[in-house]
Amino acid sequence: MLKALKALLIGKALKTEELSHEKFNVLWGLPVLSSDAISSVAYAGEEILWVLVPILGLAAYKNMFYAALAIVLLLFILVFSYMQTINSYPNGGGSYIVSKDNLGTVPSLVAASALTIDYILTVAVSTSAGSSAITSAFPVLLPHKVLITLFFIVILTIGNLRGIKDSSKLFGVPTYLFIFSILIMIVTGVVKTLVFGVTPSSIIDIPQATGNITLLLFLRAFASGCTALTGVEAVSDGIPNFKAPAQKEQKQF
Repeated sequence: MLKALKALLIGKALKTEELSHEKFNVLWGLPVLSSDAISSVAYAGEEILWVLVPILGLAAYKNMFYAALAIVLLLFILVFSYMQTINSYPNGGGSYIVSKDNLGTVPSLVAASALTIDYILTVAVSTSAGSSAITSAFPVLLPHKVLITLFFIVILTIGNLRGIKDSSKLFGVPTYLFIFSILIMIVTGVVKTLVFGVTPSSIIDIPQATGNITLLLFLRAFASGCTALTGVEAVSDGIPNFKAPAQKEQKQF
């Protein structure tokens, strides 16, 4: 019974010679390795506003742009850094491997510990944000918010246990759906505003400003928004999971 259930959920064990087929290309590598980074889009901007709106009111949206710009600049630095890592470690190299080779054991263990905590928190925050989005759209599900979050975690666990090839299809479709939904939302908003002259209606009253922007306030908003940077590490770590030539695929990615 247990073996049948395991085979149904996880699939059969693969032989060594079959592992070479458990690789993905850029098309399906994007949703698997970028799902961490893409998921943070759902709540990174909100985290910035949670810091700024109570103090700045409507002016928070203006300062949010500058915080987001600083985060994008930091992202470019991270991308450039990991491009160098891909060139130097064609077989895969994340923070642990790179720091161990260049700085020693203790710094590498610190990096590994930070990554472990980061992965746990990313799953917790992402699934919680997802369940919050669902319950806000369907308030009748609000009492079941925790169960919905746990359900998502179970799906993520089973999907990853089934292997790279299966998980890339399982997570690929929702990720691409999310990307296209965001693009459609942006295009629709721009067309309605600039072409049809639609004025957005105010759903809630935003409080008036109670103070001015300060360096510490801006830095706190910047730090909260840096949740958008999660997941960049996964691209560098995932080189061995790409079809040959893996390094070329990773650079395209």
